[in-house]
Amino acid sequence: MIKGFSRIRLLALLPWPKPPGGPHRSVCHVCDTLHDAQPLPEGMAAYCQCCGTVLYQNRPASLARATAFSLTSLILMVVVHSFPFLVMDAAGIRTKLNLASAAMALVNEGSPLLGVALALFTIVTPLLLAGGLIYVCCPLMFGRVAPGGVLVAKWLNKTEPWNMIEVFLLGVLVSLLKLGKVADVHFGMGFWAFGVLMLCMAAAVAGIDRDELWDRLEVAKP
Repeated sequence: MIKGFSRIRLLALLPWPKPPGGPHRSVCHVCDTLHDAQPLPEGMAAYCQCCGTVLYQNRPASLARATAFSLTSLILMVVVHSFPFLVMDAAGIRTKLNLASAAMALVNEGSPLLGVALALFTIVTPLLLAGGLIYVCCPLMFGRVAPGGVLVAKWLNKTEPWNMIEVFLLGVLVSLLKLGKVADVHFGMGFWAFGVLMLCMAAAVAGIDRDELWDRLEVAKP
């Protein structure tokens, strides 16, 4: 059992591989300076020679961190949708809301586009992003690439900006300033889980550098 655990741990910490071919280049996104790009030891970063901006970096246990935070995000999504997000008491009537019911309420009240946008950007997109990261990163810990893993990685890169749970959380906090004047508002367990979910999603996305991810996908076995 100990040997098996050690083997899994070593596989999860595979060094950044050097893809075949070359030379490999990296462009600074600030000053557009072109650099030779080489795989880095764990915990190291490459900086632009002109402006000092970070070009790319090899984060410690990057694949394991991205997978763990993504899995935690999926678990938190279950909590968010299983428990009330907000509880409001007004005129003797108690109303409990979660994300799904809030989206349905917007649709029923004549704002279908806003309701669909709420469901898409705070429910569907985070779910697909966390699931996609697990699908791509988990097999890479063992030097393998899942079927269609490259396509999923490209999709994740394009859809990452549409993960807007932090924008929604900010909007909720601003709205509560107005709702607090007409009703007694309480945060439910879903709200606190949503706040932790926001942090976990940010940590999952930042867990692995894009350059490292593409190099690992290029040398991984199908």
